Amino acid sequence: MRHSIRNAEDVAWFLAHTHGFRGGFVTDVHVSKRRLFDEGSGRDVPAGTTVTTVIRYQVRGTTRVAKLTMLGVTDFSIFEQEGADCSTLGVIHAEVSADRLRFWFDPQGELYVVCEEAELEEISKPADEAALASRLAQWTFQAESGEGPTIEWLLAELDRAGLPCSWKAKRVNGASHPAVRWEGHFIPAASREAPHLGSVFVRVYGPLDGAGFGIVLQTSTLHNGQAGRVLGLLADLIARTFSGNCLVGNTIIPGMDWINGKLLERARWADETE
Repeated sequence: MRHSIRNAEDVAWFLAHTHGFRGGFVTDVHVSKRRLFDEGSGRDVPAGTTVTTVIRYQVRGTTRVAKLTMLGVTDFSIFEQEGADCSTLGVIHAEVSADRLRFWFDPQGELYVVCEEAELEEISKPADEAALASRLAQWTFQAESGEGPTIEWLLAELDRAGLPCSWKAKRVNGASHPAVRWEGHFIPAASREAPHLGSVFVRVYGPLDGAGFGIVLQTSTLHNGQAGRVLGLLADLIARTFSGNCLVGNTIIPGMDWINGKLLERARWADETE
């Protein structure tokens, strides 16, 4: 999901949609400054500042990872000292004043940004993450539209790629998120004789926040091996087949960037953590 924020109506939508990121936390803050060479003066001159924050939060049984990119920044503060931590959020405040957007991420103004406009990108998934170990390699995809892949199609593609797997369904019970369509484990052929080689957990869920289907892949062991290869092949297959965004750790990656391998090195399964 992507939404531009430019005026008071956009800010009202943003605060209503995110609930002010209540109870969330900031995982990343990036500041980018551009400079251009001015031929007249023979010097580099400022050409704009961008501040990007990544925030993980929960709303109504849904975990969201939001990337808020603030463009045309004219003032900002990122200040922590003496053990202070402004990454944990209460409720952020945002307003429009004098054609500028103002964001206060904490009451003390230690994380504060004034900018010309902002853009919100977000990936949502069911919030029952207790079932998913955070230290294991995990990949999430949120499609813009469509119904999502079937178990049979994924198994056939794995067979065609030379990585045959069997399927073990996980029973969907009353504790499961209502958006979950199916979930279970893809078990590589080699793992049937050596269970320590692991499997890949797959969860497919329906639309959240108005977007298309979502899919979560996660290995069952820290030492990925064959399971890691299955996960990588499935991720590449899904990104090539459907239009949408990927989530690796706290990084949102456009599907085409994933396919082109621009961020593939940082997404090596043995090293990635959620």
